[in-house]
Amino acid sequence: MTGRPAEFWDQLTAAEADALERAGHRRDFRRGAVIFRESDRTDWVAVLRTGRVKVSVDTAGGTEVVLAVRGPGALLGEFSAIDREPRSATVTAIEPVTALAVPVAEFEAYLQAHGRVAFLLMRTIVGRLRDADRKRIEFGAHDTTGRVAARLVEMAERFGQAAEEGVKIALPFSQDELAGWTGASREAVSKALGVLRSAGEIRTSRMSVVVRDLEALRRRAP
Repeated sequence: MTGRPAEFWDQLTAAEADALERAGHRRDFRRGAVIFRESDRTDWVAVLRTGRVKVSVDTAGGTEVVLAVRGPGALLGEFSAIDREPRSATVTAIEPVTALAVPVAEFEAYLQAHGRVAFLLMRTIVGRLRDADRKRIEFGAHDTTGRVAARLVEMAERFGQAAEEGVKIALPFSQDELAGWTGASREAVSKALGVLRSAGEIRTSRMSVVVRDLEALRRRAP
């Protein structure tokens, strides 16, 4: 699917990717494993090579708020690598994950030796800040159905696979997690999915969604 900028790793040249691989080492994580935990101090960044993760924070009341879902090629932990502050969010594997783990010192040396990649990192960070701004506007200006539609469009564009009925989103993501991503209750998300099913725009099954009318979802999305 198209419509989203390429991930960090996918923008590297072969030589840049090879140099980064030499600076790090492979780490494997099972589904449900915490890769980074909010408020922890760690000294490495990660580049996802396979699998997908959710980025989340917990409110004072213990509610999980999902900030993003990241897939292969995504850079993780770059904020803490830059400002040396504790982790701002928890990163959890939602399926088995392989990551390239790069110590912060080696990552800094790599950026100093590869000026173009430092610019790519800056562009990646700006893109994430813009995305966060868009989502804040969504929460205040659009209803739950519109926000759910927006997240389904995002997942279809980033992770969707062509299927007989449309675009299949095969992502082990629960309704509770979708609620945390849209800033709504589980009940409201369930109702929104029902609206989209009744309109013929999606078909749902356990841990997967088939988007049958992507253009209709885009029109609903903020």
